[in-house]
Parts: sequence; C-alpha cells; structure tokens
Amino acid sequence: MTDRKTILVTGGGNGIGRAIVMHFHSLGWRVAALDTDREALDELGSAIPQGDRLFVKCDVGEEDPVADAFRSLDDWLDGDGLDLLVNNAAIADPYCGPLEDLALDEWRRWLDASLTAAFLVSRSAVPFLRKSEGAAIVNISSTRAVMSERESFAYAASKGGIDALTHAMAVSLGPDIRVNAIRPGWIETRDWQKASERSDPEHRPQDREQHPVGRVGRPEDIAQAVEYFYRAGYITGQHLNVDGGMTVKMIYED
Repeated sequence: MTDRKTILVTGGGNGIGRAIVMHFHSLGWRVAALDTDREALDELGSAIPQGDRLFVKCDVGEEDPVADAFRSLDDWLDGDGLDLLVNNAAIADPYCGPLEDLALDEWRRWLDASLTAAFLVSRSAVPFLRKSEGAAIVNISSTRAVMSERESFAYAASKGGIDALTHAMAVSLGPDIRVNAIRPGWIETRDWQKASERSDPEHRPQDREQHPVGRVGRPEDIAQAVEYFYRAGYITGQHLNVDGGMTVKMIYED
C-alpha cells in the first residue's frame, strides 16, 4: 500500500497525454498510461523511474485489450486505488472529407478511438476509483463539440458524445467519483511527440493574434486544467474550454 496518488492516462504516449503524464509525475504521483504507440511509451518510460510508472500498449477502443490492460493495472496497484482517470485517447486529425464519401468503418474508427474508448476504460476503472477518496475522471473533449470546421463530422460527433457522457457519468457516479471534461482548442503538440516525430513549432503572428490570450495553446495548459479539476472538489459534470478565448471571439468568414 502507498500514500502516493495514482493517475491513469489513455493516449499517454504523445502530445497532450504525454504532457499530462509528465506533469503529474512532477507532482509526485505514480503514473500509468495506455497507448497504441509502443515506441512512444518506451521513450517516455526512460524519463520516469520504473517503480513510478506502468505503461501498457493497448487499443483502448477494443474491449479485450482494455480488459487485459486492467489486469496489468490491478497487479501493479497491488490493492491500492486509482485517484484520477484521464480519457484522452482519440484520433488527432479531425478531417474526414466530404460527408457523402465518409465510409461507415471510418466513422466508427473516430468514435471508437475516443467515445467508445472513454466508455470502456471508465467502466473498467470505476472499481479502482471507488477505492480512493476524492477520485475523479477527466474526459478530454474538444471545442469542436460545440463549434465546427468543415468536414469534421465524425470527430465532432465523438467529442459531442464525450460531453454528454461526462454529465451522464457525473450524475451516476457521484458522490464517490467526480467527472468533468476539458475542451481544448488549438493546442500545439509537435514538440510533445516521440523523438522520431518531434519538431519545433513555428507560428505566424496571425496564428497568435487570433487568440485573445495572444498565443497558441500548449499541452501544459491542458495538464494544468486536469490538475485543477482534480483539486476542485465541488465541481462535477462541467465542461471547460481551454482555448485561449477563441470560442468567445466573433469571427466572420470571408
């Protein structure tokens, strides 16, 4: 048994998920991550002591791999509970092309990677979360749940589903487990990828200036919002836009 808190992050190998893992490890937490990218997990593991982390290759949109991953988590926790689950996994590219050309299997691929994954992982995590006082789930949604760009049907639907799943779980799992969602806007992740795909971001002045805060978002911004939701014990069922103010700025298309 340990007094240290434990977080589980899906899609934890790259981008926002990687930043969340590193942020909470810096706070002294034990960290577990699930991802389909073994290379990214191995690279991330080299930065965190072995006793502090459990990284499992897993397609969280599939039932059997999730069950296998939670058997590994159960062994690793050794009777301890889970304090925080972050359902972050998703297909990063939102664009699917014209609606009339969107195949059903592609539609399902977007939904399974995010919405189905959040259901499967949350279902498996609940018994472990119930062991911990003040346990929480944070779902990573998107501003595209409430506003759209062209040809992002499946991605937007998956994130809208994440929003609805969030308030449904908050009502049903409380008071033991609080559930909230974060809606990232433009978050620059190129410098938070595994080494073989990492690059230095470059943003034009207009990229920064279109955000009321004057810059593009960083994965660290989302990690800090996750920490806030964990610590904010009187908040559940809510959706927080972390977008530099873009969703409150009126923009007219040409």
